[in-house]
Amino acid sequence: MATYLLRRILLLIPLMLGITLITFTVIHLAPGEPVEMQIAMNPKVGKDARERLQKFYGLDKPLHVQYITWVTHLAHLDFGRSFSSDNRPVVDKITERLPITLSLNIIALLIEFGLAIPIGVLAAVYRDTLVDKGITVFVFLGFAVPTFWLALLLMYFFGVKLNWLPISGLHTLGYEHYSWLGRLWDLARHLFMPILVASFGSLAGVSRYMRSAMLQVIEQDYITTARAKGLPERVVIWRHALRNALLPLITLAGFSIPGLIGGSVIFETIFSIPGMGQLFYQGVMSRDYPVVMGILVIGAFLTLLGNLLSDISYALADPRIRQG
Repeated sequence: MATYLLRRILLLIPLMLGITLITFTVIHLAPGEPVEMQIAMNPKVGKDARERLQKFYGLDKPLHVQYITWVTHLAHLDFGRSFSSDNRPVVDKITERLPITLSLNIIALLIEFGLAIPIGVLAAVYRDTLVDKGITVFVFLGFAVPTFWLALLLMYFFGVKLNWLPISGLHTLGYEHYSWLGRLWDLARHLFMPILVASFGSLAGVSRYMRSAMLQVIEQDYITTARAKGLPERVVIWRHALRNALLPLITLAGFSIPGLIGGSVIFETIFSIPGMGQLFYQGVMSRDYPVVMGILVIGAFLTLLGNLLSDISYALADPRIRQG
């Protein structure tokens, strides 16, 4: 087991280099350049100014030289400086927005799995009944409703029509004068719709995976044996069957780790939440290469880390894998 883990960890290095090389190349081949995006609204800027800006950002060098320079800085955990007007270090921009995005997505992930597991189990236990059919309708709605449309619908209904919830930002103006309980309530009102949007679509998919895995498990011989021994159905389902049915969800949980950072672009942009998703969107629109690459590298690393954690979790959950 230790040798396998060491080999997997060492394999992360060439995989990361390959991912960064492809990403770096694709981003630089996309239409539009940072210099042109900055001076597009200023017709007085001449050729000399363009060349000075390109030299300042290092865009006058060949693409392979730019990549080698960037990777060298990345080895020292230096993501460079933003191409935006503030020219701040990318690490600073990411650091100040990362806690917001992580908090939102972790809460959404806990709600998602906390609801999807019992929903999937109930759908499997009551297969082909009204309960299963009702859950199926809910799942299809979750798959069919676009995230941005659901966000706009919630904003109109709860924010504009009923005026119950704020539709943007994280705090009300002057919230610093509230008590700690008032601040907490204000934050909860701002986060209700973004978290609902973040968890709704994935909740439908995860519950469907759980139903499928549970149906396969409850048809196994050891489940029949447990029932024949006279064990209560509650014990058979929630203790014996559920543990083995969770194996596919462990893989999903591993793949959900990158989504803690990169999966919030849509709802953070719509709800004007100053997180990583909004920063990524702004970076793409302004062709801010260092910011985009910094976020993509973190997302790629989390993807590889999620795969590794999934394998470890499989071994912990299933003794057969651990012994093999």
